Amino acid sequence: MGIFEKGAVRIRFEEAGSGFPLLLIAGGGLNSTISGITGSYPPFNAIEEFRGEYRCIAFDLRNANAGQSSGPLEIERPWDSHTDDQLGLMDHLGIDKFMVLGFCIGGRLSGTCYGGRLIASLQPCWRNPAGRVRRCVTSSTKTI
Repeated sequence: MGIFEKGAVRIRFEEAGSGFPLLLIAGGGLNSTISGITGSYPPFNAIEEFRGEYRCIAFDLRNANAGQSSGPLEIERPWDSHTDDQLGLMDHLGIDKFMVLGFCIGGRLSGTCYGGRLIASLQPCWRNPAGRVRRCVTSSTKTI
């Protein structure tokens, strides 16, 4: 387990495995935590499944009730605040290029990192600075 801090924001994360980096974003709504990747919620333990081939990185969403991440959200850009966390974490870990796998709300949160032609609420994949995100996969993501 590690902690990434930037200003008033504190993000808890875990890493496992080696290989090309894979950012795992758990489901669970705004209570998305690492246990949503490793626990009983997803149909499989994504870290265990992919750690043999990829460097897996999972984190607790900022202010998730059962998580250990915290910090204020910007009212005018709450989805982008989470994107800032994701990209900031990857910067902290020295990771330039990576893939994203998002479950449920993790699919929505992954959107702004990728920059693909996704719905407007998929924030992280839209921003994809300098083509950082190589692939983006979403699972059980509900659209509005």
